[in-house]
Amino acid sequence: MTIKTQTSNRQFRLKTRPVERVSSDNFEFVDEPLPKLGKDEVLIRNIFLSLDPTNRIWMSDMEQYMPPVQIGEVMRGLGIGRVEESNNERFTKGDFVSGLLGWQDYFVANEEAAAGLMVLPQIPGVPVEVFSGAAGMTGLTAFYGLFEVGKAKEKETLVVSAAAGAVGSIVGQLGKLIGMRVVGIAGGEEKCKWLLDDLGFDAAVDYKRPDWKERLIEATPNGVDVNFENVGGKIMEAVFNRMNLYSRMVLCGMISGYNEQDDSKSRISLTRALMQRITIQGFIVLDYHKKNVEATKQLATWIAEGKIKHRETIVEGLENAPMTLNKLFDGGNVGKLLIKISEP
Repeated sequence: MTIKTQTSNRQFRLKTRPVERVSSDNFEFVDEPLPKLGKDEVLIRNIFLSLDPTNRIWMSDMEQYMPPVQIGEVMRGLGIGRVEESNNERFTKGDFVSGLLGWQDYFVANEEAAAGLMVLPQIPGVPVEVFSGAAGMTGLTAFYGLFEVGKAKEKETLVVSAAAGAVGSIVGQLGKLIGMRVVGIAGGEEKCKWLLDDLGFDAAVDYKRPDWKERLIEATPNGVDVNFENVGGKIMEAVFNRMNLYSRMVLCGMISGYNEQDDSKSRISLTRALMQRITIQGFIVLDYHKKNVEATKQLATWIAEGKIKHRETIVEGLENAPMTLNKLFDGGNVGKLLIKISEP
């Protein structure tokens, strides 16, 4: 794989806000000269770009947890990169780092931006791309959502939607690590087989089957104690109606409505929440950023020990980022979805 020389930088700049699906027409693909590094600045060559449902939110002007990407700005994106030059004592040439590197070949981090970057630990048996997924923000989202928000306990029943996706597949494995009964909801026989045979889930419900609601009931004979919600809509409703007394609903994502920018398809009864004393809490992984170093090392250790399995869907070429993002909404990926920009 080749990228532009270190004197120029390809970038995706947001041109228009998508109405439904993301298109290349929503961006300008430009080639900008790289500036010379100033005091405390760092030049990072981007290697892997993480594609996540939140990218779609950042493109919109809806109320959200970070300012929307503005028209004309480089598209925001999490990534893994390698330090090529450094005028900052925190970083050394050759360091692998993670952070908001953007949809571009290179990222020049000023002092403020550099403060938000994390130098990645080097752990034998853990490839660098895993720090974009199972040992990165994806794994951290699963970790904090299940343990900090969901208060998961041994012998409880956990249901996770979009279970064959990046976050869901890790959530289910973390649940099994502490002795939960884990039920995954995914689309298609192949994905459900992967959850059962490779990841060790106790049950998998294929929402593409006409009888999926009946199968969900069969898979949760004792109800649901923790619902790790990634989808919203009818799937969320069905799981919500199985939730137990004092159960917890972890609102991680509502991907079924992101392209429409409308959550009217998600209808749950607050009367049931009252009667069952259900705790419903939304969260963003950034809420727990102060714990990231410790949690990242724990996740990476479990991966190295074979206690957490990971899978990536990798598409080569920065130029393919806009159309590849739609795989998240079409169910076209298994595990973590990444764009490979350059060689590690």
